[in-house]
Amino acid sequence: MSGDDRAAPPSWQALVPGIAVLRGYRREWLGKDIVSGLVLSALLVPQGMAYAELANLPPVTGLYTSILCLIGYAIFGPSKVLVLGPDSALGSMIAATIVPLLLADGDPARAIALSSVLAILVGVIMVVAGLAKFGFIADLLSKPTQIGYMNGLALTIVISQLPKLLGFSIDAEGLLREVGAVLTGIVQDAANVTAAIIGLASLAGILLLNRLLPKLPSVLIVVVLTAIAVNIFDLGGRGVDTIGVLPQGFPPFTLPIVRWSDLPVLMLGAVAIAVVALADTMSTASAFAARRGERVQGNQEMVGIGAANIAAGFFQGFPVSTSGSRTAVAEQAGSRSQVTGLVGAAVITVLLVFATSLMQYVPQPTLGAIVIAAAFSLADLPATRRLWQQRRMEFALSVIALLGVAFLGVLPGIVIAVALSILNVFRRTWWPYQAELGKTPDRAGLHDLTRYPNAAVLPGLIVYRFDAPLIFANARMFSEAIRGLHDRSCDLRWIVIAAEPVTDVDTTAADMLEELDAWLNERSVSLVFAELKDPVREKIERYGLTRTIDPAHFFPTLDAALEQYVRETGATWRRTEPDT
Repeated sequence: MSGDDRAAPPSWQALVPGIAVLRGYRREWLGKDIVSGLVLSALLVPQGMAYAELANLPPVTGLYTSILCLIGYAIFGPSKVLVLGPDSALGSMIAATIVPLLLADGDPARAIALSSVLAILVGVIMVVAGLAKFGFIADLLSKPTQIGYMNGLALTIVISQLPKLLGFSIDAEGLLREVGAVLTGIVQDAANVTAAIIGLASLAGILLLNRLLPKLPSVLIVVVLTAIAVNIFDLGGRGVDTIGVLPQGFPPFTLPIVRWSDLPVLMLGAVAIAVVALADTMSTASAFAARRGERVQGNQEMVGIGAANIAAGFFQGFPVSTSGSRTAVAEQAGSRSQVTGLVGAAVITVLLVFATSLMQYVPQPTLGAIVIAAAFSLADLPATRRLWQQRRMEFALSVIALLGVAFLGVLPGIVIAVALSILNVFRRTWWPYQAELGKTPDRAGLHDLTRYPNAAVLPGLIVYRFDAPLIFANARMFSEAIRGLHDRSCDLRWIVIAAEPVTDVDTTAADMLEELDAWLNERSVSLVFAELKDPVREKIERYGLTRTIDPAHFFPTLDAALEQYVRETGATWRRTEPDT
């Protein structure tokens, strides 16, 4: 596709990729899509209910959400393989957004309305951003801060689910208080032994099956076995809480009603969820697209995720994102298109309409185990260790993001993570790498004198490289660096700026350059530019800098600048003397 094609306004057909998939659908795909849809539904049902409870919502809303988001993405999503649904990472963010808005009695109907409006807001943000081609928003979360955020999220999820896993409850907010409450409950024998056995056995079963027999639906197997155990041995009578009978029928279309005063909080949560969902989707989409030889359509992905969220929001659902684990299951089962998701939605619908009683014996500790197992997959300790080994600054950013999530909360944590990513980019522009360059006999070009202290230089000339655009944030640093070079150099005649890394010059930097050139001219030193990009050179001319900087002192290459200096001065290369 050409650049012009990408820039053209999308037609309605381009915004609805599901139509193109249906038109090009092959009969031989149907069998594999049906099988993979059946396999996928085995994961969607228990996970949907578990993640709904993580979000402080009734379990059935997880099934409602799964149905509508699968349908919405099948119509508007561009990927043939991605699977959307309730997500463990978003569950904590949803709870962090809606719980402060709930009444003292935690009214489930109000919680559903708040989460539905939250889903609609996320969807609208995504669709508008996709149509406006804001797919780059996913880049707001750098990899180190994303790793730290996910590690912190995994920690908070595990701590919050431990009481459910062990069969008791706590009333505490904040990581330290929750840890204290959990330890107190364990020490004071608040845990229900039977529930704890069910929960710990469920967790061990999921982890072992995932490791030893990864192709089996571990979550479904554990749910079925524990539900049978609860029924046969009447474990409900021993204090093991269960889901109970779910409401019967297809999710009803609902216009969620909330207070106007709720909207600012919901909007803040929606923005944070949209950023996380987009970053997660783009990383997952990129990984699977690379394996299939396909291209990621970032802006259309935003529209697809947005449509899925809006659909869920109008049917008592909550915000959703892409799931790497569910996508992997669908792909391994042979999925060929989004018909897989439609089959999964159909299976859940059949369950809700005809067989809701099947879920009544599913124990709550097992749902806690499902969430904790998912939280383990969020954490990435090997990547954290790699950051420590490769770049300590980015490791520090990762740790700060982790601590922000753990101690300040999920929503402040995502704000901190995004802010750290932006500040890290700004830091590199504010304090860029700088170097004086010299010539080495065994390597082409000019090289950093700090790495090659015996490199040769031309007397009276300094070649200086500044690895960033010249903007208001670093203009003073650049000026002081050049003045410092002048002050410590004898018989200086030229300062040549190796300007290839300078991708921009703003008006603040232009004023600085004009003052700096005048200051150097008073001291019989010329400011010279080499390898300046044409767009940047045009800006300098538009700013009128060539009034002070000699137009003849702009050279296309460093070699051309050095040759001109040698012609004018007769200087020859000589080795520098290393400092002792």
